[in-house]
Amino acid sequence: MDDPPFVLDANVFITAKRDYYAFDLAPGFWQSLKYLAENGRILSIDYVKGELEKGKDQLTQWAKNDFSHAFISTDEEDVKECYREVMTWVQAQDQYSDAAKADFARGADGWLVAYAKAKGCIIVTLEAIKPGIKWRVPIPNVCQAFGLQFVNTFEMLRRLGVQWTS
Repeated sequence: MDDPPFVLDANVFITAKRDYYAFDLAPGFWQSLKYLAENGRILSIDYVKGELEKGKDQLTQWAKNDFSHAFISTDEEDVKECYREVMTWVQAQDQYSDAAKADFARGADGWLVAYAKAKGCIIVTLEAIKPGIKWRVPIPNVCQAFGLQFVNTFEMLRRLGVQWTS
């Protein structure tokens, strides 16, 4: 059985560009993302697009020119309702500092979780569960609380059967 669509966090794109899938070294990675998005296997959200556009670099250009169709609007009632649920949960957690809660509310992360919850997607993030963390609200901690699936980039690529040959 096929997995539901994967919804990508900004750190998937940013870390790939910066560390292990630089555009000049691994163009196949970026071509694969475009192909997978065109075939409905992966997507991201408008708030992630906003984060990527702050970079004004090759990744920003790629997102605008090659992946813009895959940034989905979060302006839907089911997503907004899930966002309210996610933010209510985050605000109720004594574990996180007020600054961590405010940062979570300002960024794309809450919307990413809400979109995945509303649409049944698997979140792709490089963050990990951190049970005792206070200074930030990790996406996987929120996913765990809501029973949502999350994987890293490599697990997503494996599940989708992506391989490059030279």
